[in-house]
Amino acid sequence: MPPIRVLLADDHHVVREGLATIVDLEDDMTVVGQAGDGLEAVRLTLERDPDVVLMDLQMPHLDGAQAIQRIRRERPNIRVLILTTFANEDHVLAGINAGAHGYLLKDATPEQLLQSIRAVYRGEAILGSAVAATVLTKFRGMIERDQNALPQKSPEEISALLTPRECDVLNLLAQGMSNQSIADALVVSVPTVKVHVSNILDKLGASNRTEAVVEARRRGLIVGAR
Repeated sequence: MPPIRVLLADDHHVVREGLATIVDLEDDMTVVGQAGDGLEAVRLTLERDPDVVLMDLQMPHLDGAQAIQRIRRERPNIRVLILTTFANEDHVLAGINAGAHGYLLKDATPEQLLQSIRAVYRGEAILGSAVAATVLTKFRGMIERDQNALPQKSPEEISALLTPRECDVLNLLAQGMSNQSIADALVVSVPTVKVHVSNILDKLGASNRTEAVVEARRRGLIVGAR
């Protein structure tokens, strides 16, 4: 059986070299490329067609979630495993929403990392323990909120409440974009984006941006919602 072809995407050279050493020591894996930013990660992925991309989330030029979206759109067969330092719910759900097949923190042991690469390659979904706890806590809270919710407005009523700009921001939130990325895309300031996000949360009855996206998808308010 040919080795698992792995592409590494991280903006820290020392981290990439360390990961490359760990992966290349395995008989069933080989590193086929290293990317130092999101755009390079997408380019190298399309050029070298790896089996698994090991992706950091915080990267220059194009953040990890956006890079994952582009990769999944162009090469849906390629598996993506996030390896990052961030375990907060916004980062976790943005990565998963972008299409990642696994989410691992950088405090994982080399053996945990290698086993996760193999599992993702086999088609399994992987969540580190801290990440799984974050996801479970978030969705448990959402279920409880739904069970106790007052009668909700219809999609038409909510759509009428949202301004065109808020609709733009909502759709970009659904793509896993950060406030800075949204500001760049809409050519506005980050504080302006924060105001729009706050208004969206109020109108959707959500406590954070992740809940807002889930609620908007549930109600069919997002263009191209899955």
